[in-house]
Amino acid sequence: LHMGKTMKEDLTVLVKYIKQLYPPEFNVFSIYAEFYHNYFASQAKKNAESHLEDKDIYLLLSWVHNIYPKDMRKDPALAKELDKVKLGSLLPSSLSKELEKKYLDSEEVTVKNSLSKCLDKEIQRWKEDKEPEKLNGHFQSELLGIFVIQSIYSGQKRAQDISSAVGEELSQRLLKELPAFLRSYRDAFEDFKEKSKKHRHYQPILIANINNCWNFR
Repeated sequence: LHMGKTMKEDLTVLVKYIKQLYPPEFNVFSIYAEFYHNYFASQAKKNAESHLEDKDIYLLLSWVHNIYPKDMRKDPALAKELDKVKLGSLLPSSLSKELEKKYLDSEEVTVKNSLSKCLDKEIQRWKEDKEPEKLNGHFQSELLGIFVIQSIYSGQKRAQDISSAVGEELSQRLLKELPAFLRSYRDAFEDFKEKSKKHRHYQPILIANINNCWNFR
């Protein structure tokens, strides 16, 4: 953040006040921009090659795909001059792809585990001597129906914020996880229906789960 802010502010000063003090053939803006970019890229590469936590990988990818090319290099005060310099990406393509794979693998596991824990909680609630909650006057499981959809949507949105390609790749992965989750949900529900007919709130629980189907569709 400090490097990005410094680079953006210094290059803005360069465009507004300093560039015109030099002869055009000096290409003073290009020289400064290239030095700043090369240093920034070397630091990004150094970080990318070290051990990073998931949140750090996400932040670094956000800089590579989003913040640096869009917020900084497309800044109104700088875009015209920077388009002439052709600076390239903050990371080599191979390293960027490696980080993307780590991020996608981690995010897929995170969402998968989240769905599994949610189902476990829901199954536990079926066993309690407690009537399901009502939403808009109808029995429904807010935990299951809403939480599962939000988990998947949030994962897709985070990935999409990095880049459309990363977002599309995660969407494809999560669309494989959702049917697997729904099969587990169906199997658990069928087991409850078969073994818990004497449950005091058997019928409301059935209705709540049937009402979830519309949300999942």
